[in-house]
Amino acid sequence: MAIEKNELRRVMGHFATGVTVITTLRKSGELHGLTANAFTSVSLVPPLVLVCVDKKAESYPCFEESKVFTVNILAADQEAISRRFAVSGGEKFQGIAYRDGANGAPILEGTLGYIECRVTTAVEGGDHTIYLGEVEQAETREAKPLLFFRGGYREIGD
Repeated sequence: MAIEKNELRRVMGHFATGVTVITTLRKSGELHGLTANAFTSVSLVPPLVLVCVDKKAESYPCFEESKVFTVNILAADQEAISRRFAVSGGEKFQGIAYRDGANGAPILEGTLGYIECRVTTAVEGGDHTIYLGEVEQAETREAKPLLFFRGGYREIGD
């Protein structure tokens, strides 16, 4: 018998993760983004990462339309940005500093780093789609990461 979804959520909450905002866009140029911790490196050669996107997410269709996404790795002082992109609706980019990446998806300012990707594969994964992205550009800076653990935001101590 499969585990109940709330119990799985509780158990998985014990796995500390970084927090990202995955940005993408529609063919029309309309910007979209969502907060995600379902992100990981897959391969160094070729350079691949994956993100898992809920099929009910407002930005879900953008991944198929544009075939690009950028992983913005949030810094410890960006909890408010994470919370903004974690909800549906609204003007998520209003008042947020960003620049257009080489792939067209927004790169948020002040992040710990970003990874620009081109979608190479989409795999059905229950109520999510798993997108493999080939890394085309990436950059980091020194800062503390924003973490998520047991239902709350956390920071690494000194």
